[in-house]
Amino acid sequence: MTKELWINLPVKNVAKSKEFFTKLGFTLNPHYGNSAESASFLVGAKSVVVILFAESTFKNFTRHAVADTKQATEVLLSIDAETREEVDEMAKKATKAGGTIFSEPEEHQGWMYGCGFADLDGHRWNVLHMDMTKMPKA
Repeated sequence: MTKELWINLPVKNVAKSKEFFTKLGFTLNPHYGNSAESASFLVGAKSVVVILFAESTFKNFTRHAVADTKQATEVLLSIDAETREEVDEMAKKATKAGGTIFSEPEEHQGWMYGCGFADLDGHRWNVLHMDMTKMPKA
């Protein structure tokens, strides 16, 4: 069975993207994936691995065109937040680091609070705090 999940994303400028995600608080992966062509991060308590690849390297791996994030969304990456304040803080960090907020922090369905931002390459991220005590019972 799998031991880790690696999310691979194409980026136009590895150095700038590495700086962006470091400002968000992502942790550089000390084990592998950091070079001129890639940057690897550990995200969250379970350490999901996010690897940013130069577009040319990414295309070589996938043997497919890279999606134009100005025209469409290829994936929505979601990050769990422990508090509403953590959602607000991530929105501020993303904006300050050069990202774009596409969904301001707000409440959803009475039990979720979240926001959405696009990184420097247009990949869309969702930061969400879920208050399970308020979640509707099925």
